[in-house]
Amino acid sequence: MKRVEVYTTPTCPWCTKTKSFLKEKNIRFQEFDISSDEEARSEMARKSGQMGVPVIEIDGRIIVGFDHELITKALEA
Repeated sequence: MKRVEVYTTPTCPWCTKTKSFLKEKNIRFQEFDISSDEEARSEMARKSGQMGVPVIEIDGRIIVGFDHELITKALEA
């Protein structure tokens, strides 16, 4: 099983799309709300090099933004 982490904020529409996509595919993921979790915000910035959300980590691979094709490829790898 892939380890999937999603860094989000409550007001981000692309975060909502990302979570919906993962749920539709029955992919379990851990969500981190960077608007209220300083540690997660710092970890996301360290991993991705930026502050935009969503940031998706799939088995160590970082994907910034809702990129359907990249997410699918990472899940299938």
